[in-house]
Amino acid sequence: MERVPQEAGAAEAQGAVAGRTRRFVIGGSALVVVAVLAYWLGSSGGNGEGAAPKPSATPTPSATLTTADVFKRVGPSVAVIQAGKSLGTGVIAAEDGTILTAHHVVKGTDNITVTFADGTKTKAVVASSNPKRDIATLKPAKLPEIVVPATLGGAVTVGAPVMAIGNPLGLTYSVSTGVVSGLNRSAENGDLKELIQFDASVNPGSSGGPLLDARGLVIGIVVSIADPGGDEAFAGIAFAVPIGAALGGNEGDGPPGDGPLI
Repeated sequence: MERVPQEAGAAEAQGAVAGRTRRFVIGGSALVVVAVLAYWLGSSGGNGEGAAPKPSATPTPSATLTTADVFKRVGPSVAVIQAGKSLGTGVIAAEDGTILTAHHVVKGTDNITVTFADGTKTKAVVASSNPKRDIATLKPAKLPEIVVPATLGGAVTVGAPVMAIGNPLGLTYSVSTGVVSGLNRSAENGDLKELIQFDASVNPGSSGGPLLDARGLVIGIVVSIADPGGDEAFAGIAFAVPIGAALGGNEGDGPPGDGPLI
């Protein structure tokens, strides 16, 4: 996408990343209560053969989990999103099966298919959209036998460990780990703001997937990477919308840029 301009001052540079950034895509009132809590806590497709995890209980907020534990518990909340020719990721955010994903994954098409972790495949419609935040919610026509919503919310600290679950390059239910590299970052030529920067590996197809803390709480929704070489390769810098902002309302101020999507 368009190059993010470098700022002269250090304070300004903290909020922007030099080089290209790209949103991920391959190919061409249950949430209201959760949103309030998450904002309060957080404000301080492909042909991959990856196996989906078996459903189990959602994590308790107090437990620090291993990466394997987080995947086992949160993996059942993650879904594969096929929107036209685009592949992305989503996460179940409420008991009624409402799915959070990235707006650009489902933008411009009514042909949306969701595949849940247990293999249930169904059509879905966009229930709400916030292009300014690059966030959308989906309502699936059919739910799996066991609905496992993720636990949302949690404080974000620079240096804290994080984990991403998604479908990069069509490799479904892939896991990567890293740390929070920075807060209040900007991407997409400054159109996306107040983002979490992290260094867990994500690639096209990861968009809309959950960024998780060490307790298995969803702290963000993955939306973009820095792409200084313009080659659509992960450069160690990725961005997520904080979960509080993702659930903060349907602002709908218009799309955040017209650059190419990957």
